[in-house]
Amino acid sequence: MNGPLLEVSDLSVVYRTYEGTVAAVNGLGFSLHRGRTLGLVGESGAGKTTTALSIMGLVPSPPGVVESGRIIFDGQDLLRLPEREMKRIRGNRISMIFQDPMTSLNPVLTVGLQISEALAAHQDLSEAEAERRAAEMLERVQIPAARYREYPHEFSGGMRQRVVIAMALACNPSLIIADEPTTALDVTIQAQVLELMKSLKEEFATSMIMITHDLGVVGEVCDNVAVMYAGRIVETGSLEQVFSDALHPYTRGLFRCIPDIEEELSVIRPIEGLMPEPLDLPSGCAFHPRCPRCMEICRTRVPEAIERDGHGVMCHLFSEGGGGDHA
Repeated sequence: MNGPLLEVSDLSVVYRTYEGTVAAVNGLGFSLHRGRTLGLVGESGAGKTTTALSIMGLVPSPPGVVESGRIIFDGQDLLRLPEREMKRIRGNRISMIFQDPMTSLNPVLTVGLQISEALAAHQDLSEAEAERRAAEMLERVQIPAARYREYPHEFSGGMRQRVVIAMALACNPSLIIADEPTTALDVTIQAQVLELMKSLKEEFATSMIMITHDLGVVGEVCDNVAVMYAGRIVETGSLEQVFSDALHPYTRGLFRCIPDIEEELSVIRPIEGLMPEPLDLPSGCAFHPRCPRCMEICRTRVPEAIERDGHGVMCHLFSEGGGGDHA
C-alpha cells in the first residue's frame, strides 16, 4: 500500500460563539505516509489542536462545527463515519498524547488500570492478559512494572507523560497524534521523552503527527513539516527543504527567532505584531499585517498553494509574476 495513511483535504472548522464565528481551520490539507512523522508547527491560535481534534472526531459540539472537508484514514473518510465506528478507531488505530499528562490521567485510578482499560476496550483480551500487557507497556517506557498499582500523583511530570505514551501505544496504533507532548516538562526531561517517543515510534512502526511551536522539537523527530498560520498551512516540505530553504516570510521569521549558539552575540529578531484574532481575520493573506514583504495583492486576495519538487508554499511572492526571490 503506497498511498498515504492519512490525507486531509479542504478541512474547515468553526466555533460558533456568542461573540461571533471563530474560523479555527480554513481549507486545510496535508498528507502523511506510513512510518513517517509530520511536524505541525505554529503559534498558539494557529489551529493545530483543532486539526488534531477533527482527526480524532473530538471537536466539541457545540460550539464546534466541521463545515467541510475530508479526512481519509486508511481508505475511510473519518468525517462520514458514525460515532460507534469512530469509537473502534479512536484510542485503537489512532491515539492521541495530550499536552498535560496530569489532566489526561484519572487521579483516582491506578496508572496500570488506566492502561489495561484501554486494552480491554479495544482488544479481545482477558482481564489478566490486559494487566500483563499493561505492565509490559510500562516497562517499554522505562517505568518498573512494580509501579502498576500506583496513582498519577505519585509520579513526576516526566513519568506521567511516559504513562500517557504507554497508554497511546498499548493497542499498537497506526497513527499517534502528539499535541505539544513536552511543553509541560523541563528541558532535560523533554529530551528524554522525545528520544523515547522516537525509538518507540520506530519499534512499533507507527506514523506520527507532532504538534508543536518548537522548531527544535521538529528538527529532532520529524521527517516532514507543515507550518500553520491563522488556520491555514502556509508551507510544507521535507525537514531538509523547510529548514534549509524556508520560502514563506512567516516560516523565515520563525527561524530568525531562534538564537544562534555559534554566534558570540546572537540577535533575536521577533516577528512584529501578533497572530490575528480568529473572530476578525484580515482580508487576503492573513499574515499580511505582519509581513515585511507585503504587496498590495496580499491585502485583498488569499494566495493559492504552489508546489515545486514537494516543497509547497502559499504566498503571492511565488505566484506567477510574484518575483519568487526569497532572499
